[in-house]
Amino acid sequence: MSGAIVLFSGETRDHHNEKKVLYLEFEAYEPLAEKMIERILQDAGENWKLQNAICVHRLGKVEISEPAVCVITGSSHRKEAYSANRYIIDRVKHEVPIWKREFYSDGSVEWGLQCPGCAHEEHFGGEEISDELQRYR
Repeated sequence: MSGAIVLFSGETRDHHNEKKVLYLEFEAYEPLAEKMIERILQDAGENWKLQNAICVHRLGKVEISEPAVCVITGSSHRKEAYSANRYIIDRVKHEVPIWKREFYSDGSVEWGLQCPGCAHEEHFGGEEISDELQRYR
């Protein structure tokens, strides 16, 4: 039984780069994305001795204020549950092939990475995204 459960829910914002966002759409190469998320969860479980680890990322249209991604970790102690949760979301956003398209109130649309530059370097040992993708092919 877990002593601590940590839940992270990534909600869609109504703005980006000083522009009003109407909604987001997410696309992924699902077979690879699922394998990569499973591997990330396994790594976190081994590093922090987790009792539970779950990560779900939505695909398709996501409205403002709706959750796009959810990470739940359970451990005997809160420090491990928090650390593992942060590790999982950073790796998912940095490595997993999920693409975001933002639809703006001015009629423009932009494709982007999940979160360029948001992940912590120490989690990845300096590996490039392409190196990580090669591991799963």
